[in-house]
Formats: sequence, structure tokens, C-alpha cells
Amino acid sequence: NEDLIERHKNCVGGHGPYEINMYDNETNPKWPRHPGQVRSMEEMRMLIDGYDCGIRYMDDHIGQLLNALDEHGVLDDLAIIISSDHGENLGELGLYAEHATADTITCRIPMIIKWPGGKSGHVDNGFHYNLDLPPTLAELFGKPPMPRWDGKSYAPAIMKGQDCGREYLVISQCAHTCQRSVRFGPWLYMKTYHDFYHLWPDEMLYNVESDPHLQHDVAKQNPDIRHQAAYYYLQWHDQMMKTMPDGYDTDPLWTVMKEGGPAHSRGHLAKYCEFLEQTGRGWAIPELKKRHPREFK
Repeated sequence: NEDLIERHKNCVGGHGPYEINMYDNETNPKWPRHPGQVRSMEEMRMLIDGYDCGIRYMDDHIGQLLNALDEHGVLDDLAIIISSDHGENLGELGLYAEHATADTITCRIPMIIKWPGGKSGHVDNGFHYNLDLPPTLAELFGKPPMPRWDGKSYAPAIMKGQDCGREYLVISQCAHTCQRSVRFGPWLYMKTYHDFYHLWPDEMLYNVESDPHLQHDVAKQNPDIRHQAAYYYLQWHDQMMKTMPDGYDTDPLWTVMKEGGPAHSRGHLAKYCEFLEQTGRGWAIPELKKRHPREFK
């Protein structure tokens, strides 16, 4: 709504409402549906309609493929998998038109599977990684998984509708932000190492069932939930480090941090501060310099 947009207009960080082009409001005539900024509900509607248009375009073309397969009489014999690489923030966490954060908006993706002999019409609400798909396919084809795969098969969910989800997931982002998050129960716990210049706190906590668009950070009110999430994160991290291939001994997130931060953030802050001054948000510059001193060397 208008109130939320007004609040976001006083925030800072890449892909904010004033800088949908990441660090400025430039537009490209090749992409007329993609605005450079969102300052009103009218411009917000343009952004959402443009995104919905892309989804509708893809949906229609998938429909054409399925109709053609049906006309040739082979649809029932085929296994069909429809998924995606990421979601898209449309205002959540103050980001517009980007997939930059380790949250449920970016990292919760569709997975639609039609499998001959599978459970029809079943909706699986369990927690799964995309890397769980290879061992799932192996089991469906009657093959053992490769020993080095980290994934866990959810073939029983496809064939029988059984619940075989994980207790929790750890999701990462290191291209714009450096974040690790834990998804468990109704909770999303977010740990930020590089904030994409958004000045987020180090820890955030959201109840995604009651707050699906991540409007209310309840980290301070729920220390026990944060501690539980931190335990899950440490458990996951220990397991990942123990199973890294020979010759690797560093968490990739820390490799990115030692390089100076994510590729889409590194080297951009000084110029971005000029844009902040132009858009009346110079108040944030001292804190940004404090958090990211390497950007000004």
C-alpha cells in the first residue's frame, strides 16, 4: 500500500524503490514493462503487472507444449517436471524486482511433477532442496543415488503421497547479499554477513505463515527461536564442512566475503552514495561507511 511504499522510499540498498536498476533509476527501452523506480501504487501496479505478464507468457507456452503432447497421444506416458531457478522480491525486505536475498520469496520455488503411476493431485508441503531432485529421480528409475550427492529422495511423496520432508532447510545467497537463512516450522531465520547496503540487522526472524511478505521482524521478541535456528545452522554447517571434497577447506560464503563482498555489491558503494545524496537519503552514508570501510579505500 501507499504507506509501505512511503516507508521504503526512506530506506537504502540495492534494488530499492528508487533504484530498481540496482543502484539507480535508469530504464532500458528494450524492457518497457520494467520500471526504474516505484514511487506510487500506480508504478507498483506496473511492476507487478509486468512480472505477472512474464508468468502468464511462460504458462501459456507450457500449455501449448502439453496440448501438443496430448494431441499426439503421448502425454500420459511422459514424466513432466516444471520448476524454476528462483522467485522475485516485489517489495519484501525493501527489494523490488530482484532475487537477492536468502528468504522465502526468492528461494521458495515451484516444483510440479507429473509421473506415470504417481499420486494424482497430491500437494506436498514438506521442506525439500532442489538438490533433492537427482536422488529422487534415481529412486524413481530404480537406481541408487551417487555416493557424493547431498540430496535426499522424496520419491515416496510423488508415488504415494507420503510426508518425507526435511526437518529444516538452510538457504544461501552470495551474489548480491551474503546471507544464510534457516527455514523450519513456520519460521524464517536470516543471518546477514553483507547487507547489499540495506542496513539490515545481523539477525532477522519472520513467521512466514502469519507474515508471508516479511513485514514484521520478530527476532528481538523470540530469543529461544533464534537460538534453535542458530543450532540448526551450526549443525548444517558442521555437516557441510565435514563432507567437502578433498582440497577444499573454506566455506564459500567466506571466500566471497574475503574477496570484498558479493559480485553485485563489490565496488559500487561510493558511486551509490552519490545517488543517495541526490534522492535525499544522505543520512545513511555514515553508517554505510562504517559497515563497509573497504568500499572507500
